[in-house]
Amino acid sequence: MGRPTADTGSPPLRRTPRQARSKARLALVLRAAERILVEEGVEALTTTRVAAEAQVSVGSLYQYLPDRGAIIDALAAGYFARLEGVMDDLVRAAAEERWKDPVGVLIDAYAGIYRTEHGFRALWFGSGLTEQTRAADREHKRRMADGIRRVLLALDVVRDGEDLARSCHAAVLAADALAQEAFRRDADGNARLLGEAKVMLRGYLADVVGRR
Repeated sequence: MGRPTADTGSPPLRRTPRQARSKARLALVLRAAERILVEEGVEALTTTRVAAEAQVSVGSLYQYLPDRGAIIDALAAGYFARLEGVMDDLVRAAAEERWKDPVGVLIDAYAGIYRTEHGFRALWFGSGLTEQTRAADREHKRRMADGIRRVLLALDVVRDGEDLARSCHAAVLAADALAQEAFRRDADGNARLLGEAKVMLRGYLADVVGRR
């Protein structure tokens, strides 16, 4: 039986740490795992290697992260939570700032995250994603799509409904594919491809708004 899917922001752990000391140790372990991921790649994420990097016993690590898959799932859950936190901030900002170019703002914001989250890129561009992580990513994209929906509602340019939710999901899927390709080509993000993503998604947004 696989590990149960975690809620947003909650790593899929064998055990959930309760005490502050245990939570701090787990955070230390995940930072060590991310360093290994960035510097050595997914294949280096063994429990023995991560425990040594974090300077904890393998038995201590095994309480929470029993294998490479669990480590990958926990790292991915942390990345998803951070991305969704940024989206929540953008929803609030959209209501206050009344953006004229929401597509430009959103793509620039997430391109900035791709540039700084080296672990996220290393994980997604590697070959070690688990089925659990892929399933969690699909749910993550749906939550990101809901964030886009909330941005557009905050800007008061669309009507809410099932059509809007579907359109936002399609936009997220397209933007994600283009962003990944832009950063596969260039560690800073291929500027021309990101520019084309903006052009394409602005046109799509205009069509969505036109349905109002």
